[in-house]
Amino acid sequence: MDDSNSENQVRGDISAKGGHARAAALSPAERSAIASEAAKKRWAERAVTSPIPRVLEGYRSILDLAGMKLPCAVIEGPNGIQRVLSENGITNAILGTRSGASKRLKKAASEEGAPVPLFLAPRQLKSFINKDLLGGPLAPIDYVDGERLIRGYDASILVEVCNIWLRAREAGALQRQQLTKAQKAEILTRALAKTGIVALVDEATGYERVRPQNALQQYLALIIRTELASWVKKFPDEFYENIYKLKGWKWPGMAKNRYSVVGHYTNNLVFDRIAPGLLHELRSRTPKNEKGHRPDRMHQWLTEDVGDPMLAQHLHSLMMLQRLAIANGYGWQRFLHMVDQTMPRRGDTLPLPLGLEAIE
Repeated sequence: MDDSNSENQVRGDISAKGGHARAAALSPAERSAIASEAAKKRWAERAVTSPIPRVLEGYRSILDLAGMKLPCAVIEGPNGIQRVLSENGITNAILGTRSGASKRLKKAASEEGAPVPLFLAPRQLKSFINKDLLGGPLAPIDYVDGERLIRGYDASILVEVCNIWLRAREAGALQRQQLTKAQKAEILTRALAKTGIVALVDEATGYERVRPQNALQQYLALIIRTELASWVKKFPDEFYENIYKLKGWKWPGMAKNRYSVVGHYTNNLVFDRIAPGLLHELRSRTPKNEKGHRPDRMHQWLTEDVGDPMLAQHLHSLMMLQRLAIANGYGWQRFLHMVDQTMPRRGDTLPLPLGLEAIE
């Protein structure tokens, strides 16, 4: 090492020691103020090239799902209005803590590609995470709340995050100590439906009182196509078979026509719960013919990028409840009660009506 390099290293060591000494001499309040000013400077520099979303004043709260507390907020930025959950909140709800191991796993996974959230960092989950999720719905959202810079995620990804844990459990990929994490994910899944998280965040933060009057139509426009798509099978056979099991009916297989009342059940369990006003809109686009039948299927109107994934996730959650009800020997009414508790129809606060039984 030459003399100039040696001198630079000595100066660097002295400077570092001096910095540590000055920091130690500061009070906690002074250190906090200095850190706050430094953060503001970083935000200001970053905002020049990429404006940072900010929490709408007064629209932040704690979402309580089955006793798990998740900080939520409504933010506004370059992408418009978004509902977000903090990374720490989701991590604490599922993992229970931000462990050093999960941080190391996140760093290692991020070095291989897209950033991985702490709550999906365990390597046992890797094969169950679609890469498109990391680059899209699971892309982090950094936003400002007061003087704090927070990392969050779009609130609608919570059910998909839980499903990743549950798929890993079903495949036997989790370690024994991770099974409690999967159980928490299952509890969260029962406590909400993906399409209900927007309404839950709006209710918790109070934003529902001021959101635009045309917000519902804008939301439905993301879900429903402007032109009918070709028919593709989207309802798993198991969904219908489980309905027959819960009703105590003999399952004839998919080759036989199903009881007509099953169509009413499907509307009630699926389209009436995916999004407010969706069933009405789909019915208006799929009118009955002179024989009283709908020649097209309502799901053919769902958009590929938003509507189809919402339907798939909703059906996945429904079938989990079906399996749980069947495994515990529950009947149809008990199953309906479970669905109403975890995936309520929008605006419905009472137990599911018994009118469907009269249709049989």
